[in-house]
Amino acid sequence: MTPALRIKNVEVWYNGLQAIRDVSLDIPERAITALIGASGSGKSTILRCINRMADTIPSARAKGVILFHGENALSSETDVITLRRRIGMVFQNPTPFPKSIYNNVAYGLEIQGHKNKRAGVFMKPKKINPAEIETSEDAIDHAVTRSLKEAALWDEVKDRLHSSAFGLSGGQQQRLCIARAIAVRPEVLLLDEPCSELDPISTRKIEDLLLELKKKYTIVIVTHNLHQARRISDMVGFFHLGNLIEFGPTTNVFSFAKEDLTRSYVSGAFG
Repeated sequence: MTPALRIKNVEVWYNGLQAIRDVSLDIPERAITALIGASGSGKSTILRCINRMADTIPSARAKGVILFHGENALSSETDVITLRRRIGMVFQNPTPFPKSIYNNVAYGLEIQGHKNKRAGVFMKPKKINPAEIETSEDAIDHAVTRSLKEAALWDEVKDRLHSSAFGLSGGQQQRLCIARAIAVRPEVLLLDEPCSELDPISTRKIEDLLLELKKKYTIVIVTHNLHQARRISDMVGFFHLGNLIEFGPTTNVFSFAKEDLTRSYVSGAFG
């Protein structure tokens, strides 16, 4: 698999205490990579380093290399705003804004300067040449429609786009957050425990969605759910006490793990 991201010798400290130790792995393009491990193992920390979300924690310090299109994402010269547009993130708890469903999805596009050239409320956009969508008079409408469809939410919300996002169920809110993340057309989508607060039916919808989205996006998901990791991921990285213990194809890690610690974890012996 072609790597979308190359993580080399990354180390992270919080308040002077080391949380990640010399982590190296390649994230394959247009595949799902699952990061597993017990709480506090470092999997969420490495996820947040990828798009510099760790920068939001004043006590955090990171070093190493995360190559994305040949440039080090951890460099002080990196344009973090552009990086986060290209590498989107969805958090553990659904985080819709206090806005309508439409405006939640449109938010990222609007702050980038995209506009609907015509005034008025949402109207179903006309069919046009895909190459002309970004410059069409209803560019945001096209993007909102596309994103909600990609997030498998359009049929459920198309008749209430201007209703509050808080009126959606938890699973719908999480899919809305995914739609908001992909509206700006990122290349990589990071998800930190996106199903931990959801019921089994909503979880299954998110999993089916991610399997569909990997055709267009590189996906990295942190999960405590070993069954979920086994169901949907192509690659798995097992973290323990800040160390990457094992990384490889999902079938190999779960059925033919090289490390005793990995075998103990995936068998449920601890965690």
